[in-house]
Amino acid sequence: MPTDIANMVKVFERPASLTGARFTYCPGCSHGVITRIIGQTLDELGIAERTIGLAPVGCSVFAYLWYKCDALQVAHGRASAVATGVKRARPESIVFSYQGDGDFASIGTAESIHAANRGENITVIFVNNQIYGMTGGELAPTTLVDQKTSTTPDGRDPTLFGYPIRFSEVIAQLDAPAYITRQALYDTKRINDTTAAIKKAFEYQVEGKGYSLVEILSTCPTNWRMTPLQSNEHVENVVTEVFPLGDLIDRG
Repeated sequence: MPTDIANMVKVFERPASLTGARFTYCPGCSHGVITRIIGQTLDELGIAERTIGLAPVGCSVFAYLWYKCDALQVAHGRASAVATGVKRARPESIVFSYQGDGDFASIGTAESIHAANRGENITVIFVNNQIYGMTGGELAPTTLVDQKTSTTPDGRDPTLFGYPIRFSEVIAQLDAPAYITRQALYDTKRINDTTAAIKKAFEYQVEGKGYSLVEILSTCPTNWRMTPLQSNEHVENVVTEVFPLGDLIDRG
């Protein structure tokens, strides 16, 4: 065996908090990276044994198969409401919801806003890929102006469908949330920033500081009709102009 191969050091291992189940995400989708980061965070904080995850209908619907922690599959849009109930019933648990933009910012608008307004001590992972990913690529509340979807084949016309909703900015107007941030995954720096943000959001829950929301700009190569590389470039150069990155609230 060549010396350089024999001396290679393994620098990546599957987080212990993830099972061996294969992800069902499309190739090039950012969901897999986010799922891994959450698993890594549970490991680093040593909280997997008391964590309960909630995933509604959407691309993350099978999350209960991927985490070695208790998990619930809930109705579309209702994860923040169910997370509230779980946390209040089991306050010693660490509770997180994993929600897409169509779920969190459209079907679940009421549940999302009111959980944040109450300052529920939960962690919300909000994946924004500007489209309904699992159900056919329909228009979402975050879809960009002129973006083509299966229900807006000529592009989003704001005179008919309104403008993209910056939902994190909406929630940032509330007094109760402890931490609200928007991050992305299109390069190594952004992946590191997202990792730090997710860890902080879980730490704030452990410390009892209240509601945390981590919005993550994600790719959707399948429904965008782009390659993974094109999708990442699109997020960096186009999506971030509409959804700027950074912390909106940090009351830690």
